[in-house]
Amino acid sequence: MGGSDARRKVPSVDAILRSAPGQRASRVVGRPVLKRTLTAELDAVRAAAANGDEPPMADEILAAAAATAMRAVTGQTSVINATGVIIHTNLGRAPLAQPAVEAVATAAAGYTDLEIDRTTGARGSRGGRAELLLASITSAEAALIVNNCAAALVLTLAALAKGKKVLVSRGELIEIGGEFRIPDIMRASGARLVEVGTTNRTRPADFRNAIEDATAAILQVHPSNYRVVGFTAAASTAQLAEIARKADLPLIFDVGSGLLDAERGFPGEEPSVHQALADGADLVTFSGDKLLGGPQAGCIVGRADLIAKLRAHPLARAVRIDKLQTAALEATLALYATGAHGDVPVHRMIHESLDAVAQRAHTLAEAIGGDLEHAHVVHCASVVGGGSVPGQALDSWGVRIQVPDPNAFAGRLRNGSPSVFCRTDDDHVLLDARTITDDQVRHVARAVLYAIEGDDLDDED
Repeated sequence: MGGSDARRKVPSVDAILRSAPGQRASRVVGRPVLKRTLTAELDAVRAAAANGDEPPMADEILAAAAATAMRAVTGQTSVINATGVIIHTNLGRAPLAQPAVEAVATAAAGYTDLEIDRTTGARGSRGGRAELLLASITSAEAALIVNNCAAALVLTLAALAKGKKVLVSRGELIEIGGEFRIPDIMRASGARLVEVGTTNRTRPADFRNAIEDATAAILQVHPSNYRVVGFTAAASTAQLAEIARKADLPLIFDVGSGLLDAERGFPGEEPSVHQALADGADLVTFSGDKLLGGPQAGCIVGRADLIAKLRAHPLARAVRIDKLQTAALEATLALYATGAHGDVPVHRMIHESLDAVAQRAHTLAEAIGGDLEHAHVVHCASVVGGGSVPGQALDSWGVRIQVPDPNAFAGRLRNGSPSVFCRTDDDHVLLDARTITDDQVRHVARAVLYAIEGDDLDDED
């Protein structure tokens, strides 16, 4: 009975929209958007009222709905990453190098020669420049660019193994981000998954024994977001390549993270694209926005005859890359081709000296206020992130701020201007200086000081 009474106090969508505040909000965010967010907000209020909760006032409901609508119409907000996670998927993965940013701006501002040959005037190849750069850098026969790595794998399997069997180790049936799993991706391609070996031990003989007339390919997947340790065994790329060659099958290696060359000095045991090809993989697939440090893209390199089959498949058009991604990828790959890959932000953050990171942490602490009793420069650990180099930490330095309610404090930082994302613990927040740039230090300090105004730090004494 009480719940029913409470629901009668909830105003209608139309009543709020017709009110003077509702009309003002409609002019700012648009009536269709506000109506939709109001409807969702009121549904939640009515559900709470059914359980006996007292409904908020109409202006509070409108404010919550308008805030949601405003976030939609204003689009993405630039944020500062002080988490120490270098390739942070939720924050957009790899930040682009300045030449890539400028290339995107140029492409977005007008027309480009995206898919036309300026010399002849004939239609050209959309990804031709990026594919030339990528094939040259990796010493591959050919390359193909699509819109992400999952699409690269789906296209590869659809073109080479639809309706046929593909062998893959049980220990490599991984789940990538967003609950997407390798078996699901394989089924979507039309290929038939054949699990080989066990979760922790798969030997070359397991693959040899599983090959039959219906087998179309062998798939190797690098488990880039976890590690299996202890009583383990796995067939190497070279061993799989020999097995595939004798059976006249292609070996497809999804290395995932996009480390082009191991000589570039990344930590851990991340497989490189160059080494995978050298070890005999026929096709290698990987992401553009992880260790490569570019935009979202799916990269495929390897044998020219197999790449030609992928390019001719109808699915290739459905997963093609757009002009802004193409512009950013071309500019990023050009840095690798000219030996300037150190300008890629992901590389710079991973390889920056510990002394330089420590200096930035001290500068940040001083900017926050050298006499702030609860802020301290501390040693901490960063991670590469983005499903790359699992289990490996990078030594780092950060600023630790003791606060009464770390989660509330982090919330104020996220919702401030500028928006700052940090790490939290039981009694403090941590700002990792490895993922903060020198230019961002003063902005982080200002955001922290504003957030501190909401906390009485002396209450802990």
